[in-house]
Amino acid sequence: MMKAIISYETSLEKPNYVGKSEDKTMYYKENVTEETAEYLYEVLDAVGEMTGNDGFIVCNNIAVTEEGRPVFEHRFQSRAGLIEKEPGFRAIRVLRPLTDDTYIIMTMWENEESFQAWQQSQSFERAHQKRPAPPSGEPQKSIFARPSFATMFTVGE
Repeated sequence: MMKAIISYETSLEKPNYVGKSEDKTMYYKENVTEETAEYLYEVLDAVGEMTGNDGFIVCNNIAVTEEGRPVFEHRFQSRAGLIEKEPGFRAIRVLRPLTDDTYIIMTMWENEESFQAWQQSQSFERAHQKRPAPPSGEPQKSIFARPSFATMFTVGE
């Protein structure tokens, strides 16, 4: 399985891209052989090319409990793939953490406007629908360790 590294502030040799936000810089590199890094991931799903000198990156950081990992990964392995058809979409990576509990769903867009247009689309609504609870009648235990958050980066400015 392909591995990837995300580094904040510490430069990586030949990264796929370098993204900048108001308060930090992110270096992303795929096909790494390192076994140790601050943020090391296995790439569970990869569509499109996560490279370039321009674009807009969105990282959804989702902390998942140990028991919730199989459920979470199944949801992404059976996703509809609607995002790939959106105007301005370039790439998606579903990254399984090897050093902590936080998965990253990383998308790359032509620009911020393309990402914002997708957020207003029907495919976004379908992708983020609540899943029905199992018919067991027992309350469903959350698979999330804490609230998720998004980080956004501009490439090439």
